[in-house]
Amino acid sequence: MNSVRKISKVWKSKPTVEGAGVHLKRAFGYYQVPLFDPFLLLDDFHSNNPAEYLKGFPWHPHRGIETITYVLHGRVDHGDSMGNRGVISSGDVQWMTAGSGIIHQEMPKGRDDGLMWGFQLWANLPASHKMMDPRYRGLVAGEIPEATLTGDVRVRVICGTVDGVHGPVRDVVVDPEYLDVTVPAETTFTHPVKRGYTALAYVIEGEGYFDPERNAYSHEVVGVNYFDFRRQCTCSAENLILYGDGDEVVVTTQESPVRFLLVSGRPIGEPVAWYGPIVMNTQDELQIAFEEYEKGTFIK
Repeated sequence: MNSVRKISKVWKSKPTVEGAGVHLKRAFGYYQVPLFDPFLLLDDFHSNNPAEYLKGFPWHPHRGIETITYVLHGRVDHGDSMGNRGVISSGDVQWMTAGSGIIHQEMPKGRDDGLMWGFQLWANLPASHKMMDPRYRGLVAGEIPEATLTGDVRVRVICGTVDGVHGPVRDVVVDPEYLDVTVPAETTFTHPVKRGYTALAYVIEGEGYFDPERNAYSHEVVGVNYFDFRRQCTCSAENLILYGDGDEVVVTTQESPVRFLLVSGRPIGEPVAWYGPIVMNTQDELQIAFEEYEKGTFIK
């Protein structure tokens, strides 16, 4: 019999400023390593004010990771040292494997009404693949299939498989799934997740019950006042859910629908040495990376 994953911890994403002055919400990042192994960071950039995002992320290096950019509304102009240039528009995904090294820039532009909304997820690479050749996959909205399940549950499958629908991103080292799930009111969504894999959900909008216990006191809620005994069983927008182990995830709604990202992957279980946009296994490797960047030998 399959075991349902229970919630391990819940966080609220925190405001921060990155790049040249982009205001965003960080769901998790540096301080949560290795809880989310193989994932390193998830940022939610959501604003109606162009002054909060137009300065963007000018040219900067990456090594040792993959960066996955998913745009809901607006657009991001991008360019990189491999000669790629383009626009990530509403519904598009850019899956970039930095590997041995890439230098790129990402400049959010927003919609005509000013709305800019998207996510960036960082996935780590194991030592055996840290210095692999960089690669880039740009997917327009129409290339990302959608599965429709019982109860009119809709799942955009970026990476992974849902009800026989396969996402276009494949052959990724940490065997991830990346799903955009919309569950209508009074509906249950059940999805298998490989045992031993890290699984997390990030609520985009609405609210739902993210495990069958419906017990707000059965898991840790990070950032809540120690003396605040009021807890909600539901998880709502900007909540991040980290699951314990099991065979499947079950999400249920009542009066309101819910939309969330569901991400899972195989843990790497290796040391993490991380400084800024470079993630390696040792401090020596970090130092080499930054020395090469200064000398102009970073790109392989």
